[in-house]
Amino acid sequence: MGVEQEILRAIDENREEILAFARDIYRHPELGYKERRTAAKVAEVFRARGLAVREGLALTGVRGDLRPGEDSDVVVALIGELDAVVSPDHPHADAQTGAAHACGHHAQLAGIVGAAFALSAPAVAARLGGGVAFFAVPAEEYGEVEFKNGLKERGLLRYGGGKCELIRVGAFDDVAVSVTHHSAPGVRGVKIGSETSNGFVSKVIRLRGRGAHAAAAPHLGVNALNAASLGLTALAYQRETFQDADTVRVHPILTRGGELVNVVPQDATVEILVRGKHLEAILDADRKVDRSFKAGAMALGAKVEILTAPGYLPVIAAPPAPAIEAAARLVFPPEAIERVADGAHGTGSTDVGDLSYLMPVLNFTTGGMTGDLHSKDVDFFDEETAYIATAKIFALTAYHLLKEQARAARDIRAAYRPRFTKADYLAYMDALEKTEVVDYGAEA
Repeated sequence: MGVEQEILRAIDENREEILAFARDIYRHPELGYKERRTAAKVAEVFRARGLAVREGLALTGVRGDLRPGEDSDVVVALIGELDAVVSPDHPHADAQTGAAHACGHHAQLAGIVGAAFALSAPAVAARLGGGVAFFAVPAEEYGEVEFKNGLKERGLLRYGGGKCELIRVGAFDDVAVSVTHHSAPGVRGVKIGSETSNGFVSKVIRLRGRGAHAAAAPHLGVNALNAASLGLTALAYQRETFQDADTVRVHPILTRGGELVNVVPQDATVEILVRGKHLEAILDADRKVDRSFKAGAMALGAKVEILTAPGYLPVIAAPPAPAIEAAARLVFPPEAIERVADGAHGTGSTDVGDLSYLMPVLNFTTGGMTGDLHSKDVDFFDEETAYIATAKIFALTAYHLLKEQARAARDIRAAYRPRFTKADYLAYMDALEKTEVVDYGAEA
């Protein structure tokens, strides 16, 4: 039996355990940097496969290493994400947190767990010319901004995104090539390659006014909610200045707007993600957001505090990788294999973009799901495609990259030209972190 057939056989023999793992994670969703149960489950499986396990990376991240024979200078990372997204109306949402796997990260985890079953089999491991790092990374979904800022203030992390933080702490320092995955509706079998995507910066804007009795003495107050409302209106008038080609998206939520209806609101808080197709567009939109909320604060005589934090970098597109194409042909018929179209762009964001600035990233997308991502309608109707096929492609891709003394992985690494060194990346991210405070009430 050839190595490829041995990989497929190992996953098929462990099919029920892989499916049970996927279902369990699907029904126990956890939000970013809180994925303790999920991380423990992943670590448990890794240990059972004989992997060298490190836990607590970027708070909740897990890395399991398979290094057959002596250590190699080539390591391929297979990446899954631990966190869920807030979707409280989803049938499998957590009743307390509203978390649900409406983005399919549990399918990624099933994929890397299934790949661990196959690649750790002695007959397969002996044929690998390099190491495999199985990564379960935290906090890909960039929600709960104030919670993450609190973790930063306590010195528990530096960046909001899990891969960003793992880069910072050195968890990816030895990785030559990363392999990533996502689930998507409308994909019959598998789509190979990655399109570009938007990056973003994150903002928390706090407006401080002065409380007063809303009926008896409103003239004595400074309404922070009105200042926030004016800021949002000014931001709306900026939209015509954004060029279509830059795919700018600025989307705020109001997380505080007062405490009691009969008290003039003295505090208002707005969280915003500022997205764009390239770094210059993001920074241009970011400046316009700042101006808008300063204008609202100035008009009402309020105090404004603007906290800006680095989010994610735009994804650098990668064409279909031969290693993944070869894997896909062993799993799906030709008519179920798609390739990402040239010039395709997604306006969402992912911290995979940060990896793509530092190392080659090979991506594939599998189907088996319906509904719009992040919505209550997401359903994984075809477990064979969503979970088992994903595991097979992860495992086969790693083998194709690492066979023959890791020739394919070495060639990909040699051809890649990083946009940032790690030092440059950290300097760029740190430069985005800033706090600006202007008190227009004090100036009155």
